[in-house]
Amino acid sequence: MDLILCHTTADFDALGAAVGLTRLLPGSKIVLTGGSHPPVRDFLALHRDEYPLIERRSVNPEKIRSLTVVDTQQRDRLGKAAEWLDLPHLGEIIVYDHHLGQESDIAATRSHISSVGATTTLIVEQLQQQQVSLSSAEATVMALGIHVDTGSLTFDQSTPRDALALAWLMQQGASLSVISNYRDPGLSLQLQQLLTEALENLEYLCLRGYTVAWVTLKTDAFVPGLSSLTSQLVELTEIDALLLANEYLGKGDSSLSVIGRSQIPKTNLNLLFQLLGGGGHSQAASLNLRGVDSQAILKQLLDGIKAQIPHPPTARDLMSSPVRTILPETTIAEAQRILLRYGHSGLSVVDTQGQLVGIISRRDIDIALHHGFSHAPVKGYMTRNLKTITPDTTLPQIESLMVTYDIGRLPVLENEQLVGLVTRTDVLRELHQERDENGEGTEERQKSNINLPQLQNKLAPQLWQLLTIASQEAEKRGWHLYLVGGAVRDLLLAETAGSLMIKDIDLVVDGFHKSADVGAGVELAKALQQLYPAARLEIHGAFQTAALLWHKDPEFDSLWVDIATARTEFYPYPAANPEVEASSIRQDLYRRDFTINAIALRLTSPRSGELLDFFGGLLDLQAKQIRVLYPNSFIEDPTRIYRGVRFAVRFGFEIEPQTEEFIRYAINSGVYDRTAQENSKTPALQTRLKTELKHILEAPYWKSALQLLDNLGALQCIHPTLKLDALLLRQLRLLERCLRRFDAEQTLIHWQIRLEALIAHLAPEYRVKVAQNLQLQEDSIVRLKKLTQSFSQVIKSLPTLQRPSQVVQLLRQYDLPMLILIALPSPREIRHQIWEYLTVWANVQPLLNGNDLKKLGYKPGPQYRQILDDVVAATLDGVIKDRVEAEEFLAKHYSL
Repeated sequence: MDLILCHTTADFDALGAAVGLTRLLPGSKIVLTGGSHPPVRDFLALHRDEYPLIERRSVNPEKIRSLTVVDTQQRDRLGKAAEWLDLPHLGEIIVYDHHLGQESDIAATRSHISSVGATTTLIVEQLQQQQVSLSSAEATVMALGIHVDTGSLTFDQSTPRDALALAWLMQQGASLSVISNYRDPGLSLQLQQLLTEALENLEYLCLRGYTVAWVTLKTDAFVPGLSSLTSQLVELTEIDALLLANEYLGKGDSSLSVIGRSQIPKTNLNLLFQLLGGGGHSQAASLNLRGVDSQAILKQLLDGIKAQIPHPPTARDLMSSPVRTILPETTIAEAQRILLRYGHSGLSVVDTQGQLVGIISRRDIDIALHHGFSHAPVKGYMTRNLKTITPDTTLPQIESLMVTYDIGRLPVLENEQLVGLVTRTDVLRELHQERDENGEGTEERQKSNINLPQLQNKLAPQLWQLLTIASQEAEKRGWHLYLVGGAVRDLLLAETAGSLMIKDIDLVVDGFHKSADVGAGVELAKALQQLYPAARLEIHGAFQTAALLWHKDPEFDSLWVDIATARTEFYPYPAANPEVEASSIRQDLYRRDFTINAIALRLTSPRSGELLDFFGGLLDLQAKQIRVLYPNSFIEDPTRIYRGVRFAVRFGFEIEPQTEEFIRYAINSGVYDRTAQENSKTPALQTRLKTELKHILEAPYWKSALQLLDNLGALQCIHPTLKLDALLLRQLRLLERCLRRFDAEQTLIHWQIRLEALIAHLAPEYRVKVAQNLQLQEDSIVRLKKLTQSFSQVIKSLPTLQRPSQVVQLLRQYDLPMLILIALPSPREIRHQIWEYLTVWANVQPLLNGNDLKKLGYKPGPQYRQILDDVVAATLDGVIKDRVEAEEFLAKHYSL
C-alpha cells in the first residue's frame, strides 16, 4: 500500500498536491492525518468520493510500502501517522514541499523542495512532464490549492511557475465556479495588521458553557475583507460567537460595520441583525450603519446573543444549600463527630470570613484518627487545591469535573463565598439515572480507548504475546484483566514503535461479578507459569500477589510480572507495610502513589483497549506533573516521596504544588521519628527506603534527584541531620571521579558506594545505626563502623611518612571502597597521596619472583614473602631500578 500523507488541518494546497500524486503513483491512497480547514472540509463533504481518500484508522501499518508527505517537512504535523515513518519495512519516504529554509526531521529517501508559491505546482510540473491528463475534479482541487496558497497569484511568494501550472489546470478542465465558491484569498497586509490588533484587544465573556467575544477596530476608511478577518479570528481563538465592529469615516460622518459569527446552537444572528437593518444567516450576519453610537449597537447585539444562548441546568439549579462548614482549627475528633451526626461524607472548611479554604473527607479523617491525630486541627489534613464551580457552571461541566478528578462534591462559590454544594447524588438525580456504584460498569470514570494494534506496535512482540495469553487465561475464568501502573504510563509516554521492552509489568485481576476471590492473581500466575516454564514463580500470600520472574532469559531478559487481585490497603501505622483486602479496580488504583501511575488499560474483551483514568492521570501526563492521590499518602508511606522525586527527575516533570505541600508537611510533622521510636518494624523507612535509594542512586540522574530530595527536606528520612550541603556535594563529585578512575569495570556496586558516602557524611555515632536500619550488606556496615578509626589513622600517619614504601605499607590494609571513603573528606595533600597509591604505587611488582630467588640459592620458605616485600619497597623508594640492582640488594641484605 502506497500512502500520501497530508499534514494535520489540511488546506487546499496539501489536498491538491496529494490528489495530483495519486496520478503519479497509481493505486496510492490519501490520508488526512488530522482534520482539515473548514473550506476543505466543506468541499470534501460534496466531493470526497471523487478522490481516493481513506481513514487513518483503517490503515494496517504492516501493509504500507511507501509514504509520500506533502506540504510539510515536520513529523509533528502528521499527527499519529508520524509513527508510520519509523516502520522498518518501508521501501521509500518521499517529501514534496515549497517551504525553503526549514530543517526537516523526516528521514526522506527522496525530497522535492522548491521555491514556488504552492506545493501543488511541483506536482503539476511532473504531471506535464509525464503527459498525464486529469479529470475535471482532479484539476479543480489542484487549482484551488494554487489559488489559496498564492492568493490567486497576488502573494509575494507567487512565481511564474505557479501561473503556468494554473493555466495548464484550466486546460485540464478546472471548474472556475467551484474555485470561486471555495477559494480563500487569505488576508491582505492591512487585514493581517488588523488581525494582530484584534487578537490583542479581543474581549471575552463565558456564559452557560459558551465563549462569546467582541472587538472594535477603528480605521480611517472602509476595509474590504473583514468577513475573512472575522472567520480567521474565530478559527484562531476557537470561540463560540464573535462580534467584530469596524468604526471608520464614511461620507462626512462616522460609519459602523458589524460582522457576526456564531457556532452556538439555537442562536440566530439573522434575527438580531435584522432588528438594526442588517441581516444574513442564522450563524453569519452583518450590518452597516452611519452616525450611531457604536458601543450601544455592540451592546445591543451582545445582549441579544446572550439572551439567545440556551440554558442548560446549572449548579444553582442542582446545589444543596446551606452548606455545613467547619473552621480550620476544628480538631479531627470534632470533625468526625460532625460527620457522624449529620451523615456527611465530607466537610467544607471555611475561614472566619466565610471563605472556602479546603475540604476534608471521611477517609482523610479516618486515617488521621487511626494514626493518633485526633487532637490535630483539620487544616493539616484538608485538601486545599480544590476544584470549585460557580452558580452558573453547567451540568456538562460539573459532570466532566467529577469524572476527571474523581470528585464526589463540588463547592459552589459566588463572590468568593461558599453558597452551595453539588454532589454526585445531585447530578444523578438530574440525569434521571439510577446507578449502583458497586455494579458492573456504573462507576463514574474518564474512559478512552487505545487501539490494541497501537499498543502492539509500541511493545516488544514477545511482551505483546505474553499479555495476550494472560488476557485469554483471565477470560477463560470470567475475569477482567488490567495492565496498570508504570507500564501504562510508559506506554502512553512512548513515542517509538516496536521497541518498548518494559522490565516491570503489573497486572490486576478484577471480576467479582463472576466470583473472583483473593486468590485470583495467584491462580492466573500459576496458569501462566505452566505456559512459561522458564519463569520462576513467587507467591506473596500476605499481599495476595504472585510474580513471574525471568533472569537473563534470551527472550525476556530480566522481566518481572506482578499479578494481583484488585485490592485496597490500609496502613496500621505510618511507614508500616499495608494490610490489604480484595476490592475493585477503582480502589486498587486509588491505593497507588501518583495519578500518572493510577491508570489502567483493560486487556480483556469485550472492552479491550479501554483506558480507566479515575484521578486525572492523563491530564497530569499532558501537564508533565507529579500529583499525589490523597493528602495522607506520604504520612503512610514516605518512600512515595522518593518515588515522586525519581519520576519527576526521570521524566522531566514538576511536582504539583499541593503535592509538594503534602511532602513538606509529612516531613516536618515528625511522624517518621515518632513511628520509628514506637515501632520496631518500619519497612518504609528501612528495606523499602533502601530499594528506592537503590533505584535513584544507580540511575544516571541520581545527582539531580538527590538535590530535589534535599530541597524538599526528604533526606531526613535517612537521618534527621542529613543535608546535601556544599561539602557533601563536593565529596560526591570526587566520588564519581574515583569510581571512573579506579573502577571502570564496575567490580564495585556503585549505588551502594554512593549511599555509603551519604551515610559517611553523618556524625560517626549515627553511621552504623543508619546502615543497619537500611539493612545494608555486612561489608558496608563494617566499613562504616571502622571508618572513623581508619580515617584518623590515615590522616595522622600519612603526613609523617617520607618514603613511598611506607605509604604502601599503611594503605594496603584498606580495600578500595574504604580508601575512597577516607579520601572524600581528606585534605588535598592526603587525597593526592591516596590517588598516587592507587594509580602507581599499588601496582608496582617485585623485580624478582620466587623462581628467581630459588635460582639464586635462597631456600624456599616464609622468608620469601619478606624478601619480595623488601624488594618492592626498595623499588618504590628508588633504591633499586633493575634486576641487577635487585640481586645486589639481596646479596647485601640477605645471606644464603
